[in-house]
Amino acid sequence: MTELVDKTRREQFERAADGPARSLRVAAGRWSRSGYLHATVLYLVVRLVGLGALAAMAAPRDLPFGERLKAWDGWWYLQIAEHSYTGVSNPLDAAGLPYPDASYGYFPLYPALTGLFEKLPGVTYYGAGLLVSTLAGIAAATAMYRIGRLVHSQRAGLLLAVLWGAAPMAIAESMVMTEALFTALAAWALVGVLERRWYLAATATLFAGLTRSTACVLVAVVVVAAAVDVWRNRQRWNALVCVFVAPLGLLGYWLFVAVQTGSVTGWQDVELRGWNTRFDAGAEAWQWITQTLFTSGNAWETLVVLVMVAAIALAVVCVTGRRMPWPLAAYAVGVLVLVLCSAGLPALKSRFVLPDFALLLPVAMGLAGRKKSTMIAAATVFVLVGAWYSAYSLTVWKYAI
Repeated sequence: MTELVDKTRREQFERAADGPARSLRVAAGRWSRSGYLHATVLYLVVRLVGLGALAAMAAPRDLPFGERLKAWDGWWYLQIAEHSYTGVSNPLDAAGLPYPDASYGYFPLYPALTGLFEKLPGVTYYGAGLLVSTLAGIAAATAMYRIGRLVHSQRAGLLLAVLWGAAPMAIAESMVMTEALFTALAAWALVGVLERRWYLAATATLFAGLTRSTACVLVAVVVVAAAVDVWRNRQRWNALVCVFVAPLGLLGYWLFVAVQTGSVTGWQDVELRGWNTRFDAGAEAWQWITQTLFTSGNAWETLVVLVMVAAIALAVVCVTGRRMPWPLAAYAVGVLVLVLCSAGLPALKSRFVLPDFALLLPVAMGLAGRKKSTMIAAATVFVLVGAWYSAYSLTVWKYAI
């Protein structure tokens, strides 16, 4: 009986001692959740600034604001969402000739989600596309907050979400386009890699492969990271599943297009004929950059080149910096190399590099260590310049999206 009383008292004492620790854990959990909320709010505010700049610059030029948000690729995605791949109205190739297979250049996940949201009461295909992009942007911002917190600090995570939401061509995050959706999937896949949550990494990478071809870089990073974990005998079976599942989305869609077109290189063929896009190991990018900077480039193309030069500099920092986990550095460099080594539509490269959010992580970490006033001032300038850049590209230049 005495032993039972002593045991009961000991358990009560342990629970009492654990009370403060439990309270701290609860408080930490609440702060963590509030961090996600702060990232969401800050991201949405930044995007509203960008949309406000677009509206201000579109109005005096008699350009309908709504039309700007579904320009260019947006038309294709809405057509596919409503009519499927074979029902696109009058598809043309790069030469302006009829080309029924042109729609296969666009990956299926975004139009599929658009079609799904369109079934909500009162929602049009256009509204559904914008809803998908908005929700995906929020998902991307929260993933970036988590990555910044894992790598450096909560402040760095919030800054990363803000910087990506205001990056050059960030207007695409609020358009009927795949930039926000792909970036959200890529960011959460990399969260899975950093935390060794291989089912999360595998699932997000699989769906990223159904969103855009940039997934080839993400697939490579995730598969290598999972293979290393298998080799080190850490969570062997989970990581092994990731190795095999992660590539299925990208390979599956490429196989689908190959069957539909009757060519093993079907998707690449569509890209070449439809948009004159091909892999050239960077020859066109080098020629375009040097000619723009030193010969006959106009002011806008010079600005796009400077953005790409800045991206190259940040990639170097990602590789040489000591605080950058290798999966993030590999993703940052890989996406940039893919963009630079793909020929066709060089003036669009600042949009193509938008999913490369990891390039902005060194900037976020650097600003996070500054005084609060300096951090806020620098971030505000970045947001305003980015908003102007995006608005200009859709209203004045019109060919950078």
